[in-house]
Amino acid sequence: MKPYIDLLKDVLVNGKDHNDRTGTGTKRVFGRQIRFDLRDGFPLCTTKEVNIKSVYAELLWFISGSSNRNALRALRWGSQHYNNDSKKTIWDGNYNDQAKKLGYVNGYLGPVYGYQWRFANGVDQLAQVEKQIRENPDSRRIILDAWNPADIDKMSLPPCHVLQHWWVEEGVLSLQVYQRSWDLFLGAPFNIASYALLMHMMARVTGTKVGELIFSAGDCHVYLNHLEQVTEQVSREPLRLPTIDFIGFQQTIDDFCIDDLIFTGSYLHHPKLTGDMSS
Repeated sequence: MKPYIDLLKDVLVNGKDHNDRTGTGTKRVFGRQIRFDLRDGFPLCTTKEVNIKSVYAELLWFISGSSNRNALRALRWGSQHYNNDSKKTIWDGNYNDQAKKLGYVNGYLGPVYGYQWRFANGVDQLAQVEKQIRENPDSRRIILDAWNPADIDKMSLPPCHVLQHWWVEEGVLSLQVYQRSWDLFLGAPFNIASYALLMHMMARVTGTKVGELIFSAGDCHVYLNHLEQVTEQVSREPLRLPTIDFIGFQQTIDDFCIDDLIFTGSYLHHPKLTGDMSS
């Protein structure tokens, strides 16, 4: 995870203070790229603990096409907790602070990521990605675009990870993600792990092998109320990366379940660091 830690250091040293939508304030830089070779291990943050089950649940929620916070809760905690407000999700803030202002009720967030991945303008973009990797791996058009201008004002949160560009070379699958806005303390470890999981899943069902995961980011920022935690985090030495696998037999990207993911190498990490999410 050295590229991630180096980016945090870059922001601490070179970032400028700015106001932001949430009112919290950020220290930010613009236009950065970090790369992870998934053949070297699974890029799960080791300088603090990240709950991989929460990452995986959110990813499965995106894949399902859902835009309902309660459906994410059910994926993470079990279907019996669909309406149980004591079981928290990372989308609770966006629902309570933004979705309700748009008039949404019963957990609906508007046409956010899952909807754009599976239903935007009547197109199942994720299924198209899987089909192209299988049938036309030399294509330069294996693209998934979550930034739908017609829906932006209807979303409780416009997409931060906007664009996926998939690439196959000699049976090795790589992915470049464009991130327009990147909360580096809370968001980045989640995003990196999520897209690494998606790469492993897509490789599993298309008969390819995982290669590089690349993030090209616009506004890279640390919220001002996270500076103390980030300063602590960059002082910690990154540890050996874990390895992951899936149990079961999955034929398409829709076949994965919450209990399929397993660690095949121990997840070693420094103590947890927490911070409030700005929404």
